[in-house]
Amino acid sequence: MPKRRHPEEQVRNDRWVISYADFITLLFAFFVVMYGISSVNEEKYKDLSEALSGVFLGVKQGVAQTGDGTGKSGLGLLSGGSADEDGPKITITPPDQDKTDALKRLQTALESGFTSEIDEGQVQVSGNDLWVSIELRSNYLFPSGGAIPNIQADILLEKIADVLRGEGNPIHVEGFTDNQKISTDAFPSNWELSAARAAAVVRLLAQFGVDPKRMAAVGYGEFQPAYSNRTEKGQRLNRRVLIVISRDEKVRRSVSSFGSQQVSADALSTLLSEQEKETVPVIEQVETGNGGVLFRRPEPEPSQQEDN
Repeated sequence: MPKRRHPEEQVRNDRWVISYADFITLLFAFFVVMYGISSVNEEKYKDLSEALSGVFLGVKQGVAQTGDGTGKSGLGLLSGGSADEDGPKITITPPDQDKTDALKRLQTALESGFTSEIDEGQVQVSGNDLWVSIELRSNYLFPSGGAIPNIQADILLEKIADVLRGEGNPIHVEGFTDNQKISTDAFPSNWELSAARAAAVVRLLAQFGVDPKRMAAVGYGEFQPAYSNRTEKGQRLNRRVLIVISRDEKVRRSVSSFGSQQVSADALSTLLSEQEKETVPVIEQVETGNGGVLFRRPEPEPSQQEDN
């Protein structure tokens, strides 16, 4: 008896057309969405721009206000006063020439008073119109890994105090280390070591007659190297203490925030800008008699002539 043959299943080779059609449909939808996002209604955009200009720049430069306080774009802000169209002006505070000359004289006195230490490479004096810095090598002042000043530190800091004692400039002392890790009971990290050395210098300067109210101490640890830590010489130079004499208190606060070797005098002058005019709020909130709240531009302050 012959074997029954199973009927062969018909294999379809066009199933890819369905997947391809789905892909084309999704791709078309994607481009439609992208086109819709990229299309901008210029009229609505212009109205929004004018509305914001009217709020923040004043009537003349923005939306024309009608008598009922309703603007062109329907914001409904009450026109209770005029905004300051000029706005507050920012000016850079110029260096005071007398204070600058005093800093230059102080720098000259320090350079002439520490000629031998400068020649030995233990002291370096530098300055500009805003501050004068005295860079001291830590190995000249402290034992390795310690923050207790040695005899040489007492002698050197007493000479520095003799120059600074009669001045009124604010002073801050910056402490730095190399990138070699330290972990002792007294100094768990380089933060503590650098801060302790800076504080020790401040304490000795105060002991030698410099007004403590003029001084502050800050430690930067290993994180502001002035030299490469890849060599033994660079590590030695990074173990340093800086005594920074600033032009005034504002300069001292700014320099200590960044570090005297991390910011230039020109950059700091830009940061020391100040406003000549008081900032006036753009919109003020006013309560009405029936308990409601209105928002309007602030009323200008009456002058003395108007009061009289």
